[in-house]
Amino acid sequence: MQRGNSVAKSAMSHLGSPLADAKILKAVQRRARFLDKSFNFCGLRFGWTFIIGIVPGAGDVACATLNYVLVVRKAREADLPPWLTGKMLFNNAVSALSGLVPAVGDVVIAVYKANSRNAILLEEFLRIRGEEYLKLQAEKEEEERSGRAVASVVSQSDIEQVKPGAGMKETGRSFSSFVSRTGKQGDNGSR
Repeated sequence: MQRGNSVAKSAMSHLGSPLADAKILKAVQRRARFLDKSFNFCGLRFGWTFIIGIVPGAGDVACATLNYVLVVRKAREADLPPWLTGKMLFNNAVSALSGLVPAVGDVVIAVYKANSRNAILLEEFLRIRGEEYLKLQAEKEEEERSGRAVASVVSQSDIEQVKPGAGMKETGRSFSSFVSRTGKQGDNGSR
């Protein structure tokens, strides 16, 4: 039984595997929940970023640092494309800048939930990347089964781009639906 655990751990630690992506996503979701949704008061869910942000100045700096270190930096381990990292940093900037406004800014932080938005962005990106990878793998297996040449419709660069952990550039082909959906989904702030 211990051998099975060590095999699973080594597979998870290998960057580029679906298990590593799942481990990163779970850690980001757990941290986002801790920072944004730890407490419930009168139907409003808020987390440690709201409580720390109440302290003027130093609390806002601490919140911005926690948001980056605990969520965005961990998410970047999944080898995200620059446009997605930019969206995550934008969410953190909105949170940090709104925290500079006394009292009202802290309520905006509690409602906006930048870390939860970033977890949703990461989850959607990894889901789409995984689906693309599985689709390419199925096409490759079908080509091998039918005896056709492997270098038909799917190029090697396409296979390498959608491999989990490889990171993708925004081409409009694979992620146009992702970008349009996250714009709508990210507006509500929670799932």
